Order: sequence, then C-alpha cells, then structure tokens
Amino acid sequence: MKWKIDDLDEIDGVAARFLEYAGERTVFALYGAMGVGKTTFVKAIGRCLGVEDDVSSPTFAIVNEYVSGDGEPMYHFDFYRVNSMEEALDFGCEEYFYSGKKCFIEWPEIIRNLLPEDTVNCYFSELPDGSRVLEVE
Repeated sequence: MKWKIDDLDEIDGVAARFLEYAGERTVFALYGAMGVGKTTFVKAIGRCLGVEDDVSSPTFAIVNEYVSGDGEPMYHFDFYRVNSMEEALDFGCEEYFYSGKKCFIEWPEIIRNLLPEDTVNCYFSELPDGSRVLEVE
C-alpha cells in the first residue's frame, strides 16, 4: 500500500486510512531519513486514536506512552541514540512489542531482529516537490 501526502492538511486522513489498513496489527517500524515526517505521522496517528497529550519525539526517553481515547496505551519509540540490541533489551522493549498494544518505532534498524514477525514496515520518503510518500509492506 502506498499513500502520497502533498501537504500537512492531508496527514490525518492518511493516518486514518493507514490505521484501517493495519487492522489488528500493532507493531509498526518507521523507516526514513531524518526530517521526512515520521514523528509528524505518529502525531497524526495519535489524533486519530484520540490521544489528548502532545505527541512528541522520544529521542532522549527512548519511549513515550500515550493513552488513546478508548483508554488503551500507545507507545512511540525512537532508537536513534540506542547503540546496540543489548541496550534496547535492557529497558525491556520486547515486553512492549509483544504487549498487543500499538507500538510505533522510529529508527528500528538496530533492533530489527527483536521485532515480531508481523511487524508492519513503513517507509517514508520525500519527493522533489516536498510531498511525502508512505509505503507500507
């Protein structure tokens, strides 16, 4: 599946369609260059799920937890500053990934081997005109 996002006014609609497409799957690995819109997309997902808190990048905390409108937790990870799988294991990331709760993971490359088999891989890219593309495998 592929979506093009021409401007920020479209991102909530794409997030809603993405969630519909994802169905019951709960772990999402977000790939893409810095500044391509991964965190912005997770913010839109949060709005679609009824998260009232300000969704922000967990760069230094590694994981942020938000509560959706139906009371379910949503986890947002950023492994940019994690240097090894062991470091990720030390804070218990696998417990989150196998919790059945929604997990959105930025910079998943270093922990790829820890991700569940049914992880949804999401690839973000920027086109020359400044629009973004989200391609999901």
